[in-house]
Amino acid sequence: MVSITRAALAASIAATAVALAPQPRVVVTGLGAVTGIGNTYEAMWSSLLEGATGIAKVSCFEDVERFGSHVGCEVRDFEGKEWFASPKSANSNDRYTHLAMAAARQAVEDADLHIDESEGGATHPERVGVMIGSAFGGIGTVESEIARMEKRGPRKVSPFAIPALLGNTASGVVAIELNARGPNFGVVSACASGTHAIGEGGGHAIGEAMLAIQRGDCDAVVCGGSEAAMTPLMYGGFGAMKAMCTKYNDDPEKASRPFDADRAGFVMGEGAGVVVIESLEHAEARGAKPYCELAGYGATCDAHHITTPAPGGAGLAKCLESALRYAGVAPSEVDYVNAHGTSTAYNDKFETMALKTVFGDHAPQLLVSSTKGATGHTMGAAGGIEAVIAALAVAKDTAPPTINLETPDPDCDLNYVAAGAEKATVNVAVTENLGFGGHNGALVMKKL
Repeated sequence: MVSITRAALAASIAATAVALAPQPRVVVTGLGAVTGIGNTYEAMWSSLLEGATGIAKVSCFEDVERFGSHVGCEVRDFEGKEWFASPKSANSNDRYTHLAMAAARQAVEDADLHIDESEGGATHPERVGVMIGSAFGGIGTVESEIARMEKRGPRKVSPFAIPALLGNTASGVVAIELNARGPNFGVVSACASGTHAIGEGGGHAIGEAMLAIQRGDCDAVVCGGSEAAMTPLMYGGFGAMKAMCTKYNDDPEKASRPFDADRAGFVMGEGAGVVVIESLEHAEARGAKPYCELAGYGATCDAHHITTPAPGGAGLAKCLESALRYAGVAPSEVDYVNAHGTSTAYNDKFETMALKTVFGDHAPQLLVSSTKGATGHTMGAAGGIEAVIAALAVAKDTAPPTINLETPDPDCDLNYVAAGAEKATVNVAVTENLGFGGHNGALVMKKL
């Protein structure tokens, strides 16, 4: 059922565009990513366009055969110490913070953002925020320290255990390493964490960061998501929920197949995606070259079920409507959607229904893809990684493919860019994510 008529949505968009006109425009100037298909955003993007996947048999912990799912998308050939000022700092932190630090430094370098109290083109530390989301924080530290305590006693628990496991530590450590003294917090909204981190600025990470700039709290924000949850407990827990793919253990590269009729559950991945966003005025003043404008952000809750999306994707539809309204973008103006596309039965079906609700007659013309066939589902990092991908789609006029979509599902009948990357003008892109708890987040990116 359509929750708002398209005529009413168009009128609301027009009114909102006028209301938001005085606010600073926000642009994306730096990208960073660490994933199972590349440890830089350039390597990741190249792998995506080639239709590659990083999914393989799990090697990051022993005896994976004990679990129903044996596959995942690990970040390989990665050394966290390389991204810290000192090895000691790296040693006291969890892998999820290592991944966040790597992606953050990449993004800051890509943006050529100099954080310094000196004059002459540098950005003052108090005007730079950091907001990084994560669903599970330092879950690897939790598991290893429990095992240490049971084997050697409580006095042998690491004094670094508590800060390492906290969900806000990645944001805090990145700020320490970069000397960024503006607004800072961690965002926790399950698999929507990274998206929320980028969009707002007081409760959710890319969405939260966007609002911080528009309120005038910051000139720039380093924001995104990070996750390193490929651990025995996570495989056991998600396996008990029967959420993970067990059907393709002998053919890992085929395991994650968003929107395909033969999909059989999600495949876990790890990684981090971080962007630098700043006001257009600040970017122009320092001569930065933006990838795109971050024009809109939406966030809703299904208030339906802790793990199952609302029927018909009703909550996601409202979230998308909100993001488009905020951006002043009509549904017919959107060219590309980077979908959540987890390769699970309910998500892919209900997400398709939500897109049809919001985009109506324009839905079949949308270029839609889920990149989780390549990266796996990186949980709280997904929104950050996929924001990087959406920004590149706009900047490079290219929609990356949905790999492993071989048997069309009658319930999933949109244009999922399944035959390889597609070159097309992408003036407006939307990226959206859903998380356990009913969290929905969406971002709108526009060509400048």
